[in-house]
Amino acid sequence: MLGDPVSWLPRYRSVETRMTEFVVSVWPRCIDGLPTQPPEDEITVQLVDALWRSPARSMFTIEYQFVPFGCRADGKAYSKGKIDMVVLDAEDRYHYVAYECKRLNVVHDGRRRSLARQYLMDGLRRFITGQYAEGLPGGCMLGYVMDGDLPFARMKVIEALRRRSRQVGFVKVSREAGVSPSVQRFVSEHIRCGGDEIEIRHTMLPFRPAGSSDEADT
Repeated sequence: MLGDPVSWLPRYRSVETRMTEFVVSVWPRCIDGLPTQPPEDEITVQLVDALWRSPARSMFTIEYQFVPFGCRADGKAYSKGKIDMVVLDAEDRYHYVAYECKRLNVVHDGRRRSLARQYLMDGLRRFITGQYAEGLPGGCMLGYVMDGDLPFARMKVIEALRRRSRQVGFVKVSREAGVSPSVQRFVSEHIRCGGDEIEIRHTMLPFRPAGSSDEADT
C-alpha cells in the first residue's frame, strides 16, 4: 500500500454512506421470502443479488466473497480469507470499502442469543488484525438483527466492545447520523495491532419487526 490512506478517508466516508443507503433501499426485497432464522450467508447472498438487480447498482462495483491479498517476504501474494462484500474503488482491488456481515439476536426455541461476542471476535476483529482492510482507513459491519430489536442489538455490541476492548483495540464509540429511521448506526474507533487507527461503521438492519416472536434476553 503506497501513500497516506488519510487522504482517501473523505471519499471512503462518502462511498460508505451512499452504499449503506443503497443497502437499506433493497433490504425489504432481500429478506422477502426467506425463512425466519436463515444462516448469515443465505442472507448475504440475497442482499448482494438484490443490489446487483437494482438499476442503482451502476454507481458501484460490488463483489461478494472478495479475497484480499497479502504479500509474503519473498514478494509473493497470498489470500487473506474472504470478505463478505466489498465496494471496489474504480476496479482497484487494493482500495475498497469492506462489509463484514453477522447475525445478531438469533432466536432459537423461544430464546434469544445476542451473538455480540461472535460479531466482534469472528467479524470486527479481522479489521483490527489487518486481515481485512489493511492500510485502509475504515471498515463496515452489517448486523442482521434477526428479531428486529435494534436497540438491544446495539446495546449488546457496545457492551461487548467495552468488555473486550483490549482484544479489539477499542477506543471509543460515537453516534452516527442515520441514513434511515428503519436502521441504527454508530461508529467505533480502534487502534489496530500495527498501531494505526481504523474507524468501523456499524449498521443494524432489522430482519423482521421487533416482537414478532417469543424472545428472552440472554
